[in-house]
Formats: sequence, C-alpha cells, structure tokens
Amino acid sequence: MLAGRLDVAKGAFAVEEVPVPTPGPGEVLIKVEAAGVCLSDVHLIEGMLKPLYLKGDKVTLGHEVAGTVHTLGEGVTGTAVGDRVLLQAGETRDGVVHTRGVDYDGGWAEYALATATTLVPIPDELPFEQACFIPDAVSTPWAAITATGAVRPAEAVGVWGVGGLGAHGVQLLRAIGAFPIVAVDPLPAARERALAFGADAALDPADPGFAGLLREATGGRPLSVAFDFAGVAPVREQAMATLGEHGRLVLVGLTNKPLTVTNGTLVSYLRQQIRGHYGSEGQDVVDLVNLVRGGRLEFSRSVSGTFPLAEAARAVEALEHKEGDPIRLVLKP
Repeated sequence: MLAGRLDVAKGAFAVEEVPVPTPGPGEVLIKVEAAGVCLSDVHLIEGMLKPLYLKGDKVTLGHEVAGTVHTLGEGVTGTAVGDRVLLQAGETRDGVVHTRGVDYDGGWAEYALATATTLVPIPDELPFEQACFIPDAVSTPWAAITATGAVRPAEAVGVWGVGGLGAHGVQLLRAIGAFPIVAVDPLPAARERALAFGADAALDPADPGFAGLLREATGGRPLSVAFDFAGVAPVREQAMATLGEHGRLVLVGLTNKPLTVTNGTLVSYLRQQIRGHYGSEGQDVVDLVNLVRGGRLEFSRSVSGTFPLAEAARAVEALEHKEGDPIRLVLKP
C-alpha cells in the first residue's frame, strides 16, 4: 500500500510502498477514506516537533483519520467490518499519551492500524472528509474553549489567528453563546472568513486604531478570554493587554519563543491568568460527533481542498505556504 512516511533522523518525507499491516489482538485495520493535513505535520517534517516515543526512525504521518473498518483483530467486539469511524488522535500507553502519526504510524496511508478503543462511530450523513479532522482541528479548540478557557455564555472573547484552529474556535464560541466574539488576523481573507463563521467583529492587529475598534466592538468591555491560535509572540502581548479583571489568556498556537509579560504588576492586580493548552480528551471528540449528529454543528466550509495520497508532499507545501488560506486540506487514498 501507499503511505506518507517521514524519516525523522534525516528529515525526509516521501510517499512510498509499504506492507499492509495486520491487526493484532485488540486492534482493527481501517481502510482510510480521508486524512487531514495539519500544521503539526508540517512542523514534524521541518523538525520543529520531534516524536518522543517513536520506536525507530520512520513513521507514517497523519493524526486526523476517518474510514471504514476492514479487518478485526482477535478479541475485538463492539464494531463490525464496514462500520464508518474516525480515529482518536492518540492513546495512552503505559500511562503516557502517544500521538497517532507522531509516536506510532498514522493515517496518511491506504490502511491504518488502530486500537479498537480509539474508534469513534460516525453517522452516515457525516462525510469522511469532514469527520477526519474533528480530532484535533475541531476538538483542540473545543477543549481550549470549554475546559482550559472555561468560557461562559455572554463573555466577551477574542480570537487571534483565524486559520485551521481559529476558524473552528470562532464557530464553536458562537455555538456555546460567547458574546461578542472578536476575531483578530492580519489577512483580509481570514477576517472575512471569521465573520462568515460567526464572529461579531474582525480586526486587523496592525490597525493604528485597534484599541478603539476593540472597545467599540465590545461596547467598552474588556475581554474575558483571549485565545492565541497563532503562536506568535506579538499576538500574546497584544491579547494580554485586552483582558479585564480575572481575564484568561489561553495559549493554543505553538511556539518556541519566550513568553514575556510586560506589566506583571497589572496582571497580578487584575488577577489575570495565562493558561497553556494542548490537544483534547477522547470524550471531546465523542461529544463533537454527537453535536454533528444532532445538527448543532457542521463542517462543510472547513474542507479547503483535497489531494490524492500520492500528492501528500504537494498538500504539505500548499499548507506551509498558505496557498488559498486553507482551513483544512484533506488527503484521499
């Protein structure tokens, strides 16, 4: 079968022929129908992210995966051949979280192995192209909003960076009743997208009148929560300055740059908090699928383009250079 393989030691990525894996006890072989291309995959190829628990030097990328059950391993119950499923983006092994497509082989392949407990059934009306990226592209902002940020209805919220995570962040904030939702992005197309996804205002962070426009958008209220989906140091400085008493800055975007707090005394006086965020829990994915099943959410606008698996390198390049300002690009084996 074809698989998109990264040689971590050499930093070389290629789509190559590998044997179709055989499911062992408690495992399931999935026929992959769609797999998301995430910025984390780009960071892995570039070497910015490194697997912590990978055995060997090579790994099949892809932590956003959906498909059908093809073969059951020994002892597997509760699922059947042909079932439509998505895969959780990781699992706990020996008390440590391992990420699919990072610490073990993922879904940029025609077939993928999965522990049976990581399968999440999906309804017939949910296309594979939309289902595959619910783990991570949707579940990460969902967990950031509901758990780490603890956003309550009617709280004023800011979203910095309206890319793959931030666009879903706007949509999900709208769904839980945050108000107003102010999106901040330097790209005009991203700001237009934010408004289409439910933001109440969309601002350019470089606008000389930014502070005044923000006050106008919130009716003079400071923000209760600010989300950094960009992972850029200046964003964090600007976002922190918009917060009011008990305000929370939630760091979702990844960066290795230092975090600087310009006015630490004010942060202490206002009892503000900076909260780091990464990933989501398995139940978050289950909850989101149920919300889709119930008609509360849908992600058709999130699929910015599809590529054949054989052209995975081209998809990575398109995402890396933000061609067409994509939300999610999807590989189709």
